[in-house]
Amino acid sequence: MSLGRSRGGLPPDRVCEEEEAILRDCVRVIEAFHDPEKFSMCRIGLAPCSPFSVTPDLMRATAALARGYPRVGLHTHLAETRDEEAFCLRTFGLRPAEYVASLGWEGSDVWFAHVVHPSSSDIRWLARTGSGCAHCPSSNMILSSGTAPIREMLDAGVKVGLGVDGSASNDGNDLIGEARQALLLQRVSGRSMTARQALHLVTAGGASVLGRDDIGFLEPGMAADLVAFRTDGPSHAGARGDPVSALITGRAPQAWFSVINGRAVIEDGRFLPFDLDSVVRRHEELSLSLVESATP
Repeated sequence: MSLGRSRGGLPPDRVCEEEEAILRDCVRVIEAFHDPEKFSMCRIGLAPCSPFSVTPDLMRATAALARGYPRVGLHTHLAETRDEEAFCLRTFGLRPAEYVASLGWEGSDVWFAHVVHPSSSDIRWLARTGSGCAHCPSSNMILSSGTAPIREMLDAGVKVGLGVDGSASNDGNDLIGEARQALLLQRVSGRSMTARQALHLVTAGGASVLGRDDIGFLEPGMAADLVAFRTDGPSHAGARGDPVSALITGRAPQAWFSVINGRAVIEDGRFLPFDLDSVVRRHEELSLSLVESATP
């Protein structure tokens, strides 16, 4: 973020940075960590927080920087709240989608979080340009942002995947739980969605949003990515005639077995790469210290 309140933006000045420093650090991170090759486990996306928290110049410069490297993506929040729409209309004379399009933020290398309040023309624009949407239903509900019209987006051919936003607005960060929320939220809004469609958002949908052609489903030549869940416990009793529906509409279970890019990460429900308990304890210590430091 670079556009603080003192300069007409929405975020507090204390959380903003100088734009030259932002761009320098983007270059540093890309050149240190970005891997554009097939089966890459680390690809960088440049992500100004939102159209109302950076300047138009930084949006343009970020897009130019990303497109100077192979497979560096562009990501920002878009049309998340009515306040954002009002700000963009007041400041730029354009709706959020129109504004980012005017800055070159469209195409298969771009994906937007939330997209809760798009117009019909915005949806057609997303589909036409191949720009993606990261749907974050739990975050949208917690923040009272509204219900994104995911059914309309899918019907129009928009690339849609699922995200969780982050721990500031989604403490669980459970992707299967998020698929359940996506399904239920569309249905309670009078829109149709099946369990398999919700699962598609988690897998192949997310891969398409990220521009990946090597993940998202199982097939020779694709990354060996799979997750297995047990649905034979009390929470799913009586629902095993349709295990996909049982997984999505029932209580989200912990992963029982997981392979990522050919490497076993979870076996019999045990996380293998490192001692997770010690990480949790450290996380708790840091969290409590932040609470204590913020207490008057």
